[in-house]
Amino acid sequence: MEHAAEYAGLFGVAFLSATIFPFQSEAVLFGMLLAGRYHVGTLLVAASLGNILGSCLNWLLGRFISRFEGRRWFPVTKDQVARAERWYRRYGRWSLLLSWMPVIGDPLTVVAGVLREPFLVFVILIGIAKTLRYLAVAALALGWM
Repeated sequence: MEHAAEYAGLFGVAFLSATIFPFQSEAVLFGMLLAGRYHVGTLLVAASLGNILGSCLNWLLGRFISRFEGRRWFPVTKDQVARAERWYRRYGRWSLLLSWMPVIGDPLTVVAGVLREPFLVFVILIGIAKTLRYLAVAALALGWM
């Protein structure tokens, strides 16, 4: 497949940007769309799939994070976890539709794992949020809006 390395690079950046690493997959996607050398659908699939899988990693980390609570080296205090849990319980699983947002999105996906949100529900809501965000980026880049 032509441009496979570039699509894989976009996938990787999207995956990492869904984790704690500060990557901007939207800017990469925007630039690739403006270049006009890539298939739009393949770009959207690569970015969405990478970002969704990165969020799944966060969910898995959340599921097993409690094993490390209370250890001196652990970067999150019990109070911080409790505060995040209260917020998630207040707004519920629908808050996962905000997982595309900077700053709050990644912690939401971790908390969903901590609170044992069913994985299928998690993937569906995350998939909607992440894909719609990349569709909006494509619409802006290609003048669809």
